[in-house]
Amino acid sequence: MARVTGEDPAAGLPDEWQPPEDVDLQMFDPSPSALPTEERIDRARRAEAVALETPGIVNSQGASWGSVESSVVLANTLGFLGGYRSSSVSLSVVPQAERGGQMERDYWYTAGRGLADLEPPEQVGRVAAERTLRRLGARQVPTCEVPIVFDPETAAEILGTLFSAISGTAVFRNATFLKDRLGEEVASPLLTVVDDGRRVRGLGSRPFDGEGLPTRRNVPVERGVLRHWLCDSYAARKIGARPTGSARRGVAGGPSVGAGNLYFEPGASSPEEIVAGVPRGLYVTDLIGFGVNVVTGDYSQGAVGHWIEGGRLTHPVHEVTIAGNLRDILRDVDAVGRDLVFRGSSAAPTIRVRRMTVSGS
Repeated sequence: MARVTGEDPAAGLPDEWQPPEDVDLQMFDPSPSALPTEERIDRARRAEAVALETPGIVNSQGASWGSVESSVVLANTLGFLGGYRSSSVSLSVVPQAERGGQMERDYWYTAGRGLADLEPPEQVGRVAAERTLRRLGARQVPTCEVPIVFDPETAAEILGTLFSAISGTAVFRNATFLKDRLGEEVASPLLTVVDDGRRVRGLGSRPFDGEGLPTRRNVPVERGVLRHWLCDSYAARKIGARPTGSARRGVAGGPSVGAGNLYFEPGASSPEEIVAGVPRGLYVTDLIGFGVNVVTGDYSQGAVGHWIEGGRLTHPVHEVTIAGNLRDILRDVDAVGRDLVFRGSSAAPTIRVRRMTVSGS
């Protein structure tokens, strides 16, 4: 392949490097691997049992416990040699509910570096059951334009889409609706995006990236203003920028731009206050499909959630589509919650968008 491939002047090792830093990010916790297998099974069963004991829950698609330990060593011909160990552990459960012939399912989970980071199994089962039961009795709503409230899980999906648009790779491929917007206001002043590769015990943390460059706390979007792109060395060379310690790589293949601990900074409002400020709208708890075009910003996804009337959740909603353009969606965020909780390497608080189209009955 090397003989038949043209030379790419942007490819290669970083232009600058430094020896790995001695920084303790508490990425490795021995407690998950020390837990006996019987206890791991017991914790999964306890979570499932609490869900199944909840009235209305009729079955379960299972509970799962998983833990991983890994060691990374990276060396290159510039002289860099570094390594680190990491661990992770998670517990999840997926109950099923039935009422009047209608069957619904949902889930809940907890994850972290060690056992002390996890919610109790009973709490995981209880929340999973509550999330499942609240979907029963769902119906469509008429097509309308209303405020949309995204819960933390769905707001994190919006964040993931935005990350794709602020990657240097998307810029040099002309594959982002934010191209040529550097230094401009591209979102509501309430939105700040942080990608922190050095968050203590963060599931996306590491002392150096996939090229051996130090990780750091990046703020690509600050109070709605696009400050910089997230780049590995290749993307940085292609667009005339500098690497941001954002290279990710696996065992095989070269590095690419990836996130560390990515999140929207929390705001000042509680989720209840955000919902209370909506006279009529939709509270979204699940997104379905892949109807997002990062090149144009066009956004259309199936949604599940609850109808809001008079600032209160009134009934479950399904079989609707929410649509708009990411340019407008980001600009129209008018409330950000203070309920930021990390359950993975990306997280978001509750956010409210002033207006989107809901396509229903």
